[in-house]
Amino acid sequence: MHQQPHLTPQEMLDMQLEQSRFMTKVYGWMTLGLLITAITALFTVYTSVFDFVFYNQFTFIGILIGEIALVIYLTRRIHKMNPATAVTLFLVYSAVNGLTISAYFLVYTTGSIVSTFMITAVTFGIMSVYGLVTKTDLTKLGNLFLMGLVGFIIASVVNIFLQSEALYWIATYVGIIIFIGLIAYDTQKIKTYYFASTTATGEHTKASIMGALSLYLDFINLFLLLLRMFGRRR
Repeated sequence: MHQQPHLTPQEMLDMQLEQSRFMTKVYGWMTLGLLITAITALFTVYTSVFDFVFYNQFTFIGILIGEIALVIYLTRRIHKMNPATAVTLFLVYSAVNGLTISAYFLVYTTGSIVSTFMITAVTFGIMSVYGLVTKTDLTKLGNLFLMGLVGFIIASVVNIFLQSEALYWIATYVGIIIFIGLIAYDTQKIKTYYFASTTATGEHTKASIMGALSLYLDFINLFLLLLRMFGRRR
């Protein structure tokens, strides 16, 4: 983990306050992203946009490819972007993600979606606070979770062809454990972004967007996996 130089008590207090402000920005951007995703999903379901997205195979595949390309581009190129571009791309990605997950609003009841969201929010809050306050270095566990994530993705892709119910539920339970762990790991890692970024104008903003994207993805994926368990189909 990041080693801090020797500082006076006042300097340490000032740094902790700045780091707290930085984390507040991270959570703020993440919350805004989730809000945009939810609004977009609801708008899609109750308008003709849904037909445009899901009843045209080429459109749907194009949106999926664009969504993946957008998050990869944002992750790899954010350090070379200006802050306004980074913010815009994150918000656009949040909206596009809302398009693709809007179908869940037709598959599951509104009540079960809301209750699952609350379960996700509470779980996220607990694990994120743990990541903030724990003195334990979560790097090794984080690396294990990341390797598990690769296995989870491979199993999910394979099961598209196998259509195995057993593999489906194994991947679901394992995925839930992975993303719960990643919330704590990513939160702890994001704490170091403030110190790793330079004091140049906008660098902290880009670092906060990068952190928000990581936590946003953890939250969304955990929510969708929990929805498999707790969601009631219409």
